[in-house]
Amino acid sequence: MLRRLLVITVPLLVALVAALGIPLASAVVQRETQTTYLDRLGDARRFASLAESALQSDRLNALDFEIQRYDQLFDIPVALVSADRRLLLSSRRGFNPTDDPEVVGVLNEALNGIQPDSVYAAWPWRTGPMVVVEPVGRDSEAVAAVVSVSSTTALRTEVLRQWGLMALAGLAPMLAVVAAAWPMSRWVLRPVRRLDEATAAVAQGNLDVRADEVGGPPELRRLARSFNTMVDVVGKALNRQKAFVADASHQLRNPLASLRLAVDNLEPHVDGEHGREAHQIAVDEAEEMGRVLDTLLAATRLDSARKTEPVEIDQLLATHRPAWQALASKDGVTLKIDVPAGLTMQEPPGGLGSVLDELVSNAIRLAGATEVQIIGKAGELHVIDNGEGLTDEEREHALQRFWRATKHQNIAGTGLGLAICAELIESAGGTLTLHDAGPGLDVKVQLSA
Repeated sequence: MLRRLLVITVPLLVALVAALGIPLASAVVQRETQTTYLDRLGDARRFASLAESALQSDRLNALDFEIQRYDQLFDIPVALVSADRRLLLSSRRGFNPTDDPEVVGVLNEALNGIQPDSVYAAWPWRTGPMVVVEPVGRDSEAVAAVVSVSSTTALRTEVLRQWGLMALAGLAPMLAVVAAAWPMSRWVLRPVRRLDEATAAVAQGNLDVRADEVGGPPELRRLARSFNTMVDVVGKALNRQKAFVADASHQLRNPLASLRLAVDNLEPHVDGEHGREAHQIAVDEAEEMGRVLDTLLAATRLDSARKTEPVEIDQLLATHRPAWQALASKDGVTLKIDVPAGLTMQEPPGGLGSVLDELVSNAIRLAGATEVQIIGKAGELHVIDNGEGLTDEEREHALQRFWRATKHQNIAGTGLGLAICAELIESAGGTLTLHDAGPGLDVKVQLSA
């Protein structure tokens, strides 16, 4: 954001300086041009006054000496041209202004009694000379004209020098403004950066972090106070929720254990087929209540997510594989694992092992499969079975909490396990998706390495 502010501010400042500098630069060109032109015009009028007397007396030697001396001093050639366009005098050999088409047009105006206006502007990129023509005589009775053609190198150099001074004068405050804008922008954006860092920390489960309420503009300080208030409210709500879950867990586990024990103790006193069937239903329901309680506790732990950390899949498989193998053998299912050595993935809150426990258990218990495969590659883990699978519609709803397929209604379960696994994977920045394995189901876990 700091770069964006500077990108917006600096061009606007440059545009402002240019809006002020361009007219001023043009004024400098006009002023210097006008000063030089008036100086050359004064010299030409002096020569024209001398030429008028010299032509009347037919004595041009003094004028010839004057223009040659002038040319030697100022390096500006001067010529006297008659009304019939003949060269009468020239300050240097080879200088004949009547041979220059650009001079001829101005000369014709002067000989017709019209005072030519200077159209020259000393822009640095224009290299042409400055031509000054002054008629000799009055009004339409011009008998000759004085022509001077002066180089504009010095004039253009002076214009460039003044432009350079102007540029320095404009650049200094612009740099000062930019230098002031940098710390000012950092001062304005520092609370934003700290608020962003605090937000990221809260998103990772750290509710003890607080935004800076001291530095920065008043609007950002108010925003920081509102953010801290929100974090306090969320933290208190989560603490109350955790306390409630902990209390409920403590209060429910003892009665549930007593109920299960009482139901088990009734077994010797139960007679008849219907009685034993009712007793078994009571045992199953007590176990189901225990599983529901454990699952709800696991779902609540999602609210205290922590940072993800990389885990080596080899070590994870070595820890969990015996339990998976025992569960598969009990149900007559073949378990195959094909994971390359050295594979690492980000471990979600609650552990990647608990996610795989749930996925493998579902594949063995619910799929009706004869084979379950765990396949791994860079950034991906697949739990694939060759069972009945799920329809397209069932796969769309399978990740919802408490959803269960119709064919699984009589099998123990809560419908929370797969939904919790998906949330755990998403909290680590990954995805859990279901795909048709034809036959069977492919549960795909994607996590960064």
